[in-house]
Amino acid sequence: MRSLEAPTLGGRSTGVAVLAVFIASTACAPADTPSETAPASANAAPPETSRATASEPMRAPASILVETPSPAPVPALPAPVIAMRDELLDAADDRALRRLGRIASAQEAFLSNLGNDDHYNHWYLMRATGFDVLRELEDLFEHPYGTKQVGQETWYIWPDLAALESDALLPERLSFKDRARLKALIGETGIDAMRAGAPYPGIRTAIAEDGGWRYFLHETALEEDKTDG
Repeated sequence: MRSLEAPTLGGRSTGVAVLAVFIASTACAPADTPSETAPASANAAPPETSRATASEPMRAPASILVETPSPAPVPALPAPVIAMRDELLDAADDRALRRLGRIASAQEAFLSNLGNDDHYNHWYLMRATGFDVLRELEDLFEHPYGTKQVGQETWYIWPDLAALESDALLPERLSFKDRARLKALIGETGIDAMRAGAPYPGIRTAIAEDGGWRYFLHETALEEDKTDG
């Protein structure tokens, strides 16, 4: 009598073997390769060449680079000039107008706006009109100073702009900073006067290298007479 189980078992064994081979081949098969490269992450670093380019500063063409000459250094104040400046500041700090007048009268050559008139009397009258001589003198010494050769003497002049010749004080020949300073010191009226050839018209004072106080002015005529002579 024929057994009916042998073919069944044989078929089942064959099916199991086929299934095992299929599963093994599926597990070993490589993953599908995308047809296009995946986009770079937003946080990915840019190429090295891009970083180098971005870090390089922008340089102007050599043809448009202009070298601005440095201004000549201003010489240091000599000891006699410092001593006279400090004496004047002491009188101003003490609000001692009469003492300031005595210092002026003791100078061998000194100019105020009334020439040979008593300097104290002149300044006293100016103070009565609202011109505070002592405060104005203090303010002058807060400014930088310049130098000017007058005869055989070097004068140290406050503010420094007052030491320049009229043509050098035209706004178009000054730096932006000095233009603003000039306008604050003498206003548009003063600038117009200098364009017409007048010397510096603002308040100014000068001490010679030997410590002599030469002038304290807020007009131009007397200074012109002195420097021209």
